[in-house]
Amino acid sequence: MPPSAPPPEPPPPGGVLWSLAGDVRMLLMLPSALLLQVAHPAVGAGVDTHSVFRTDPWGRAARSLDSLLLWVYGGEAARAEGRRLRRMHRDISGTDTRGRAYHALRPETYAWVHATGYPVNRRGLALLVRPLTPAQDRALYAEWLRVGRLLGLRERDMPATPEEFWPYYRRMLATEVETNAVVRDLLATDTRVPAPDRGPLVLRLTLRALWPLLLPLALRARRFLTIGFLPADARAALGLDWTPARERCLRRLATAFRLLTPALPERLRYLPYARRARAEARRGHA
Repeated sequence: MPPSAPPPEPPPPGGVLWSLAGDVRMLLMLPSALLLQVAHPAVGAGVDTHSVFRTDPWGRAARSLDSLLLWVYGGEAARAEGRRLRRMHRDISGTDTRGRAYHALRPETYAWVHATGYPVNRRGLALLVRPLTPAQDRALYAEWLRVGRLLGLRERDMPATPEEFWPYYRRMLATEVETNAVVRDLLATDTRVPAPDRGPLVLRLTLRALWPLLLPLALRARRFLTIGFLPADARAALGLDWTPARERCLRRLATAFRLLTPALPERLRYLPYARRARAEARRGHA
């Protein structure tokens, strides 16, 4: 970025992402975005070699969620988080599943990681909230580009408009996306995952005692939600089976969340970081 360029700005309070990112319903969409990210050969190879998602899944998930919330609600901290992420990925390189050299910060690879959030969020919003109007869709994309700038993406690294995004996205599905070892691990229903190690002590002890019974159910639910919130064309590109009966089941579940979540008090509807940022924004406008 040229020295004279103004610093990137986080998405605006009151925007589409301001309402979406901290809503508890967003947690249902995140595994799908992650799966689509790692389906890229370079991203999958980097995660397979360098990530601790197998040995510390709960810690890895918590750090990723904290980072995402900072991008949207963090203000100046959002810019610092973008710089931290680039430093963290600076030394991640190797050979992907197709024998090609990769680097985590190569623009086309880094851009794909960010780009996946847009189609997944669109499907999630349509199911869990409401389908976006054309104006809201353009606002969501524009705000997602702003987040990309915070993460160090340049203007030329991602398509500038939703209309330009879809040919790029379809090309990536046709030429790059694959079912690799990380994709299989994230969809596995027979893997070993430790009991959650975060939250109140009583809850952790209870989950640890019940984990042998809960784990198979949790893994099946993870697979169902991960595949279900993927856009249909992404599922097809990965060869993932999804039946009309499963779609109906997902839509019934989503309807329950769509009707019940808005009735919750804000302390239950929004994650803590988002809740604090929203309260500060309201005080600033009081």
